[in-house]
Amino acid sequence: MSGLLITKNNFTIRDFGLSLQKRVHVKLSSDAVDSVNNSQKNLQSLLTSGISIYGVTTGFGKLSHVKIDPSDQRKLQLNLVRSHAAGVGQPENKGIIRVMMILKLLTFVKGYSGVRMAVLDQIIKFLNHDIIPVVPEKGSVGASGDLAQLAHMGLALIGEGDVFYKGKQTESKLIMDRLGIFPLELEPKEGISLINGTHYSTALAIAVLNISKNLLQCADIIGALSVESSLSSRNIFNPKIHYLKKHPGQRDSAENIWNILSDSKIVSSHKECEKIQDPYSFRCIPHVHGASRDMINNAADCVNNEINSVSDNPLIFSGNEIQSSGHFHAEHIAQAMDSVGIAISEIGAISQKRIHYFMKGIENKIPPFLALNPGLESGYMLAQVTAGALASENKTLSHPASIDSTTTSAGQEDFVSMAPWAGQKASKIAENTATILSIELMVSATAAQLFLKDFQPSSVSREIFNEVNTFLKYDAGDRPLDKEIQGLKSLIISEKITKTVENIIDIK
Repeated sequence: MSGLLITKNNFTIRDFGLSLQKRVHVKLSSDAVDSVNNSQKNLQSLLTSGISIYGVTTGFGKLSHVKIDPSDQRKLQLNLVRSHAAGVGQPENKGIIRVMMILKLLTFVKGYSGVRMAVLDQIIKFLNHDIIPVVPEKGSVGASGDLAQLAHMGLALIGEGDVFYKGKQTESKLIMDRLGIFPLELEPKEGISLINGTHYSTALAIAVLNISKNLLQCADIIGALSVESSLSSRNIFNPKIHYLKKHPGQRDSAENIWNILSDSKIVSSHKECEKIQDPYSFRCIPHVHGASRDMINNAADCVNNEINSVSDNPLIFSGNEIQSSGHFHAEHIAQAMDSVGIAISEIGAISQKRIHYFMKGIENKIPPFLALNPGLESGYMLAQVTAGALASENKTLSHPASIDSTTTSAGQEDFVSMAPWAGQKASKIAENTATILSIELMVSATAAQLFLKDFQPSSVSREIFNEVNTFLKYDAGDRPLDKEIQGLKSLIISEKITKTVENIIDIK
């Protein structure tokens, strides 16, 4: 089993790749333990002083003016977790919840939350036994933290919620009894610290960004196959042309395509043709793919900053100091995910345009819709329609969530981020785009192998076709295409396409 050491040092999106897929064994460094214990001592000192502490000696939100008797302070935390477990919808993906729990640990070890080590120990026990709280996907507006989702996590930790364990959903208490784990008893501030923060929103962002690099690389690879099989020019991807632009993503995309097509006999076969310029969806691949690359890289920087930030409220400082803040607000994540959604949507949109280009037929070499007998057969007519439907869906999903705030808690929480919805939309856009790219892969691979077989494709293309032909029956005439599309999509999502190319050339 892979291990993950939680320290006060910085983590990156890449550090969560395994956690999204499977159980990892989590433990704390000694400096992390010291940080938590010191913060708890600071909180105890504040409680002894009698100072008013939001959410500890007062109510919450619009009820923050209500003073809480010391005898009720533990009950306050329990009530908070119970009442805020109001999420709805389907259970969130277990990998995302696993990452959410790890992110919560990262905030706690920074030493500003005041919780006991017992809280972290309980989260770690759940992670190490792969007990994953059942957390509904709907109910957070991304401020004051992802309250509903984190409350459902907290509910499981105290033995009152549901969990996934060994593939089954069951009551948390039953699993805890079976494994000898005692329910967590919440002390002052521990309920609010458990449910406050951007950890669900950030986990969603990590999941989306973990697949984005692969999608970007696949877009270049499949775009290169389309350039080749559409008899478009390779010359426009010459790196010396693109170094006149200062955008690193554009340069990388152009270099990828230039290298993929370096030994293509299909490309060289029409080098002296009379065609001067190709359509934008081919000629401007580096400009569009590159812009998406740069946008996603910027978003990744933002998310990495959030991963390593303290996301809690109020904050406990040494020297009997407590400060309220808005560190639960996920606006950075919301805007980052909105931009990622737009960037990935553009990848799907230009791919769909390239698919459409093939449908009319090309230079008397490729028949309309790539049909063997046009008219009698429809070829890929409806595959292109499916790509168009998904591209249009992506356009609607690309409407920014972050500009659509709402008011909650009787006006006290009057401007929220909508970061979870931004992340969920970006995830759906990525899924749709993977499907669009799989259709483009089907079309370009068929065009090259069925209609341009007199000329040898590039060595990279040939290796990709070896993988693609496991699913693609390109010479079988009209047939149901749904399973072939899903099979090609699996090659994209599993990173098989990118790994195949990386075995031949360097790809950025």
